[in-house]
Order: sequence, then structure tokens, then C-alpha cells
Amino acid sequence: MMNASQSIQGIARPLLLLSLALGIAACNTVPTSSAESLARSALIVDTHIDVPYRLYRNYEDVSVATESGDFDYPRAETGGLDALFMSIYIPAGRDAAGEAGDMADELIDLVEGLVEASPDKFGLAWCADDVDALKAQGRIAFPLGMENGGPVAGSIDELKRYFDRGIRYITLAHSKSNHISDSSYDVNERWQGLSPFGKELIGHMNRLGVMVDISHLSDKAAWQVLEFSEVPVIASHSSLRHFTPDWQRNMSDEMVQALTANGGVIQINYGSSFLTSAARAWGNKASAQALLYQTRLGITESSDPRMQDFWREHRAANPYPFADISDVLDHIDRAVDLAGIDHVGLGSDYDGVADTLPTGLKDVASYPNLVAGLRERGYADADIVKILGANVMRVWRANEAYAAAAGQPVQCAVR
Repeated sequence: MMNASQSIQGIARPLLLLSLALGIAACNTVPTSSAESLARSALIVDTHIDVPYRLYRNYEDVSVATESGDFDYPRAETGGLDALFMSIYIPAGRDAAGEAGDMADELIDLVEGLVEASPDKFGLAWCADDVDALKAQGRIAFPLGMENGGPVAGSIDELKRYFDRGIRYITLAHSKSNHISDSSYDVNERWQGLSPFGKELIGHMNRLGVMVDISHLSDKAAWQVLEFSEVPVIASHSSLRHFTPDWQRNMSDEMVQALTANGGVIQINYGSSFLTSAARAWGNKASAQALLYQTRLGITESSDPRMQDFWREHRAANPYPFADISDVLDHIDRAVDLAGIDHVGLGSDYDGVADTLPTGLKDVASYPNLVAGLRERGYADADIVKILGANVMRVWRANEAYAAAAGQPVQCAVR
């Protein structure tokens, strides 16, 4: 069950090559303009923003300006953001408690509710063409990505049900190993990579057109995905281990290079701890002190107000070493050097990394800053367009083409 049949391969691989060629060709006719103009004219696709979980915990109307969070409609308009993969994030604790499926459905319902409440501003995107159609209509596209495959619950029927609800990528695991895969955060690598079901699941995802996301996976699991997947994969919100040595959550140089052969894309995460060793060291030390404080006071929930007081006081006494936009550009530069310009994109993790975002990229209004920085680094506009969104769209279309060849028609939301 790990590989598609030879007949499917014979049809799908030429389609994949055609998709690659069309995606690259489409990026070579971009006029010179200001950074703001390019951000508005180009297709900007961010593959990981945690709006659903943010609103699940503390709802507010993101169709208007908000005081909190990193995303709202006015700021997205300012930044030129066209499509954000809404993260259907399931904490590992919910997974273990058997609540994963219910929570996933609630979060998808929430996203659908945002669209229903503001259909002039937002639209669901179930296929790549939906993104283009919504941009043409002046609406922001909401494709869905599931962060933690716990809701699949060992059932291919559940995988299909979530596909029918619009899920178009799945991060196989999150902070703990689950029934699909080992996690980069979990020292207990019980599967030594993917579980037997996880290996089977890859083929089913390929044939449905659900992109496989290797962010959060253990090294062994990520390498196995690259071996088993018949189509390009994504790392929806990862950065480079070169800058944060020994941290498995980021990707090694070898993995980034392997994406070239696979045809996939690494989407750079903006969290400062993903970008610099100084931020990593601050976080490790602070977390150790927080655990001691929590244990001493017998606090069982991280949301306890006393823990919020701890973090506020700790930050006041120990200023956080924020990364800045140059650090994000360094990660992009190295990823391009390793994998090539066709294999790098953006997975900011807005609304998911709290107050750790780099100077110059604090919210979704700041994509023009990144465009300006890339130009200063010598990137041509046609290549900037690839990083902003064309690369991941090419991967999405390659997955759709493979699934269509396997008998799964492309399902779209925009009629």
C-alpha cells in the first residue's frame, strides 16, 4: 500500500513533469514594481497560520481590525496575502484523550463560519484553482491544513471524510509520537519513523491529493516519507538546522537537498527560536526555569494565571533576543543554495509562535518588507514570486494531477 500502481505512475509522472514546467514558466513574466506593488500583484500563499486555534481559545472578528493576534483582514490586505492555509491544529493531549476528531470538526466549522459571515472578504479553497479564482474576486483564500494526523484515527474512511471537508495537507504528527509517525519533539521514537499504518497512509494521501507535510516529524519519519511518497511533499513551517544546530524540529541540509529530487518545498518558519541559536538558548533556559516554578507551586495547567505572571516577569528581567528580517532572509538564502529556487516558500507560523516573531515581520501586513529584503539580496522578481507562493502552488497542482490519474477528481469549493 506504500506505492501507487505502475499504471498510475505511467500516467501521473508525465503530468507531474508538465505541472512542474507550467509552474516554472508562469513565474517568468513579472514586471518591475515597488515592493508593495509586487506583493499585491504576486500570489502570496502562506502555508501555516494558526488563526483557527487562536479563535477557538479567544474568539474575535478577524474580518475587521483586531488588537491581538497576527492576522486580520485589514492587515492581510495591506500585506497582499492571498491565501493562508488555516491550521486545523490538534494538541497532542487532545489526540491522546480521543478528542481529536471532535476538535478538528469544530475548527473546520469555525473556518467555515468565518467565510459565511464575510463572504465578500474570505472564501474556502479546496483546490489550487480556487486560490486563483478567489484572488481574481478580491477575496482571501482559506485552504485547510491539518496539524497532527490524530483525527485520522487509523481509518482511511476518516482520511477521506476530512478530504471531503477540505483538508489538503496533513502534518502527520505534532509534539508527541502518534499512531502515524514519530515526532521530532518526542524522545520516545516508538515506530523508528512511520508506523505500519503511517506507511500505508502515505499512498492513500497521494491518491486522494492530500499533501504530506513533514514538519514536526522525526528525522527517520521524514526520510521515510520522502522514500514512500510518489508526489512532492511539503515542510509547511520549518526552517534550517544549520542555524540551530542539534534541533531536530528544523530540517538538516541533507533533507532540504532531498526536496529537490522529491520536487517538494520547505516553507520557512518565522519564529525566532527557529531562526537563531540565541533565541533557542533563551527558550531552553526559560522553559527549564518555568518547569521548576510550576513544580514548586504545584501548577498543573500552563494556562494558569500564575504561569502568565511568571512569563511576564521573566521577560521583563531577561529581554527576549528577537531575530530580525535578515535572519529569515539568511534561511531563505541557504535553502535556495541547497535545494534551488523552485523549492522554497513561506510558512510563517503567524498566530502560532506567540511573541517571538522577528523584527520587521510581526504580522501579515509585513510581506512587502520581505519582498524588499529579497530584492536587496539580489533576487529577481520572477524568483521572488516563486518563493511567495508559486512553488507551493506547483506542488499542490502536482498532487492534484497524481490523484486525478489515480481516479480521484479534483474537488473545488468555488463554483
